[in-house]
Amino acid sequence: MLRVLRLLFLVSALALAVAGMQADAAVMARKTPDGQWAYVPLADGFDFPVGKPDGKGYYKSRGLRLATPRHLGEDWNGNGGGNSDLGDPVYSIGMGLVTYAADAKGRWGKVVIVRHAFREPKTGKVLCCQTLYSHLDSINVRLGQLVGRGAKVGTIGTNDGMFTAHLHAELHFNIDVNCGHQGVTKNSINYGNLSEFIKHYRRLPVERKFVKVPIGGFLPYKNTTGL
Repeated sequence: MLRVLRLLFLVSALALAVAGMQADAAVMARKTPDGQWAYVPLADGFDFPVGKPDGKGYYKSRGLRLATPRHLGEDWNGNGGGNSDLGDPVYSIGMGLVTYAADAKGRWGKVVIVRHAFREPKTGKVLCCQTLYSHLDSINVRLGQLVGRGAKVGTIGTNDGMFTAHLHAELHFNIDVNCGHQGVTKNSINYGNLSEFIKHYRRLPVERKFVKVPIGGFLPYKNTTGL
């Protein structure tokens, strides 16, 4: 009976996550009893974080640069320039689990991090990565929430006027990275080219299943915590 109830939970949670339900109807991830793993929908592909699904109406103003001066992600601006994109929606690039949703302050501002699981088509292995969305004007998800591809996680902001409105987004292959990037080597093993990743894994086979992803490795950052 317990097994049946668990299966029903996973099926219903997956249906809601795929639909991209928002925080007012949040589906929270189920964790293993030891708290070291969470069940996350296996991604069926990835879309762009603004102007979904193809980034329409936006352009990448700055890309990944691992050499000094470093820029560990991409900056996305609206075609209208200036603050014309202030308050525009920011979307999760794929199905996943919200592992951070807080005001990190400093140069980050409001930040959401989503952890994704996907199957590498060539090897058949299930891999994990995460995406970071920062300088947000608002956060529209909760810590521990499951989100679907294209679910609204927040809105484009200026970090309280520190910057012209834009989205700073990062791709981490090392899922222990947090806002501080503490102790993580700045190389292509740990950080990825978000746009190229999205293009490469744009559409993956639909498996409609959950997989276990590790949690608990997120280091605290300026009095904020994540999963």
